[in-house]
Amino acid sequence: MAAARHSTLDFMLSATADCNAIFKGLQSIFQKEGMTETIHNWENHGYLATYVNKNGCFANLRIYPHGLVLVDIQSCNDLNEREKTEELLNKVEEKMKELFHKSIKRIKRLPVIMRGDAIDRYWPTADGRLVEYDIDEVVYDEESAYQNIKILHSKQFGNILILSGDVNLAESDLAYTKAIMGNGKEDYTNKEVLILGGGDGGILYEIVKMKPKMVTMVEIDQMVIDGCQKYMRKTCGDVLDNLKGECYQVLIEDCIPVLKRYAKEERMFDYVINDLTAVPISTSPEEDSTWEFLRMILDLSMRVLKPDGKYFTQGNCVNLTEALSLYEEQLGRLYCPVEFSKEVVCVPSYMELWVFYTIWKKTDI
Repeated sequence: MAAARHSTLDFMLSATADCNAIFKGLQSIFQKEGMTETIHNWENHGYLATYVNKNGCFANLRIYPHGLVLVDIQSCNDLNEREKTEELLNKVEEKMKELFHKSIKRIKRLPVIMRGDAIDRYWPTADGRLVEYDIDEVVYDEESAYQNIKILHSKQFGNILILSGDVNLAESDLAYTKAIMGNGKEDYTNKEVLILGGGDGGILYEIVKMKPKMVTMVEIDQMVIDGCQKYMRKTCGDVLDNLKGECYQVLIEDCIPVLKRYAKEERMFDYVINDLTAVPISTSPEEDSTWEFLRMILDLSMRVLKPDGKYFTQGNCVNLTEALSLYEEQLGRLYCPVEFSKEVVCVPSYMELWVFYTIWKKTDI
């Protein structure tokens, strides 16, 4: 099925618009294309004119009294329609410059938006901005019992893991993995490490290089591991080829029961690294809200963390200050007092700055 192209052209005028003059000035351009016209005129709200051609391509011309003029064209994604659309937009721009050049404050054409394409290139940032990635291939697309799992290939970032519409990690994103491990400040040699989530294998792969005593990774979704083991090898190396190695084990389980079990057994770790998805997945029915769930994970993690141990986790993008503040509030509501520091890191495929937390138990002085 062919995708649809959505093209835009915006004009901002420096003065109140003469809506009728603009409409009359542009009307003939669309009529000469043989497009069927429908006009809506509101006394105080300007004009909306729609134009449709015999191939189903349509254009909207919206003229606002305050000086905003918008042209939107939707067409099929074939060469002929692309050329016609470009020619039409050029004619509109030339006519606007000819008639109103003294009052045009800004002209803006956005890149064409492709809708319904076989390859989805548009993914939102954490703070809701739309990013168009240079995706050229769908490498893996499966639905697990827990989430949709996509691995898409980007010309810049390599393969990108996307879970239920959330960009998780690309092969370019070693900065993320390093940051959530303490950015080179920690010595994992002969240490006990617990990783919550981390199905892409990146953290496990980097820690195993440092000769730890034992790393336990708890990932709920086997299909994430399967996809990354095959298509994210620049990130995970060979550690996901087997669920057990000389100094690591991977448990395909929900981390909540595992944490409770370890707490009951009084098993302790030098490091706990929380690499769960932004909205964690669990089979546990105990959470009433995301914040309560996150606090439960924090609380259980503190119970299995040695007195001098450290807990690492991602936070959010720097622009989401309210969410970051709410997270920090949870740190004051744990069963034991804690202290924390945070670091801002540029993660390439996120296209935004990301906050990482280091948390440790507060010691009495």
